[in-house]
Amino acid sequence: MARSIWNGMISFGMVSIPVKMFSATESKDISFNQVHKKCETRIRYQKFCPHCEGTVEQDEIERGYEFAKGQYVILNDEDFEQLPLPSKHTIEVSAFVKLDEIDPIYFEKSYYVEPDEAATRPFVLFMRALTDMDMLAIGTVTLRNKERLCSLRAMGGTLVITTLLYPDEIRISAVEPLPNVKINEKELQMATHLVELMEQDFDPEQYKDHYREALRKVIEAKLEGKEIVYADEAPKGKVVDLMDALRASVDNLRLARESTEVQESEARPRARKAATTSAGTEKVANRSTAARTKSAEKSTASATGSRGRKKKSA
Repeated sequence: MARSIWNGMISFGMVSIPVKMFSATESKDISFNQVHKKCETRIRYQKFCPHCEGTVEQDEIERGYEFAKGQYVILNDEDFEQLPLPSKHTIEVSAFVKLDEIDPIYFEKSYYVEPDEAATRPFVLFMRALTDMDMLAIGTVTLRNKERLCSLRAMGGTLVITTLLYPDEIRISAVEPLPNVKINEKELQMATHLVELMEQDFDPEQYKDHYREALRKVIEAKLEGKEIVYADEAPKGKVVDLMDALRASVDNLRLARESTEVQESEARPRARKAATTSAGTEKVANRSTAARTKSAEKSTASATGSRGRKKKSA
């Protein structure tokens, strides 16, 4: 069982639900260590104090806030622990909102939540209310010495808490607005049609991390001393007419869809034939089994009758 990263209460109205929080995501990146190019020894980092001109151990380090150049106010663990924040131990629900009211840019990291054994009933009731109303709960939670805005939603038979960024953490003005561009109506219709052709239900299982797979193959090839085959350089993009590109994209999708439909239509008769053959084979096997069973019963009856006659004559 994974270790919980936060224990506390979910509170809405006068109802309090004791819960535990667990990480819902993990990084699958391939990690590397830095090594010395000369001898391939792993590089070690040491904390160094330029004033004392020596390395510093972890227990000699404090956290300081620089309020002026080179001047710090020191905070210790007790200062952080005694901050007057109710959200350190309680997620107090302050509102309920629709999912589509929150722009995805605000979502940060997700956590699973499970109730204490004695709180299962109010926990399920809270989840059921969220599901039936198609709502998210909004609250605050303190994690790792930082109070975070968060949402709570029912998902897959459990409750998921997702931390949210605050508005001042979103770089809304980081990108300059686009200049005014006139869009041709036919281009817009073709682009809309392309979107419609590409529409499908979201299935995360069909997406793979190709970079990670390729990197793992390179590592395995180096370990086995094999020659590494690198991908060709990507061709440089050519400037084409937008309408022609849209039309070509739509035509390619149509051809791909028609090819898929033909393959599926050809596969259906084969599947029916295979099912019929399987059913026929099963019937033959059942008749054969029944015949063997009947034959065995006759043999048993015959043997029983023979023993009975021998006993009577004796």
